[in-house]
Amino acid sequence: MKEQKIAVFDIDGTIFRKNLHFELINELAWLKVFPQEVRRRLTEVYTNWLEHEGTYEDYRKALVELYAKHISGVSEEQVKEAAKIVIPFQAKRTYIFAEELIQKLRSENYHFLAVSGSPQEIVEEYNRHYLHFDHVFGSIYERTTDGVYTGKAEFEPSLNKGDVVKRYVYEHGLTLEDSYGVGDTESDGGFLRLVTYPIAFNPNQNLKSLAEKEGWRMVVEKKDVVYEIG
Repeated sequence: MKEQKIAVFDIDGTIFRKNLHFELINELAWLKVFPQEVRRRLTEVYTNWLEHEGTYEDYRKALVELYAKHISGVSEEQVKEAAKIVIPFQAKRTYIFAEELIQKLRSENYHFLAVSGSPQEIVEEYNRHYLHFDHVFGSIYERTTDGVYTGKAEFEPSLNKGDVVKRYVYEHGLTLEDSYGVGDTESDGGFLRLVTYPIAFNPNQNLKSLAEKEGWRMVVEKKDVVYEIG
């Protein structure tokens, strides 16, 4: 039997125009599961990034720290409830390039995998409601036997996305031949190095530098215009 080809995508800033992690934290604060001061801190870290007082990676790390700090003592049911509120409202806020590439590769019977740093609960909800990929990886936080989060991260795929993809390909009998990969930050470099057709999409400066060094395709989408650079 011929091995199935794989397409690997990041989600935040690659398929989804915004950040699932941000939206989940914001909703948990609206629901008063997280304290209201969290929304102020969210606005602060987001504004710092917009006003060039920090990098996108600083912004991403701040979201991880904020979530880990306040998730302790929260139940799995509360997080899933928030995810179910967020996704129907946000799901269609996607990039044209990603949508068209996914449609093209679906017609060619690719196996789809997403690897995200956002929490698994909202990544899975996004997949159920919109993506319909074969599998998705998100960050997993430790829970007690009663389903209450401790605040400790058990699995963070963004720390080594390349290893996550290699293991997944091996365990599922897939092939990296003619494979695609799409990501927007340097954390995606691990799987972009593995695939046949790596695409740095709206790359941050670190990924842009890596893509230039490696000779990867770079694509930018601005408003309703998609073009290549380099």
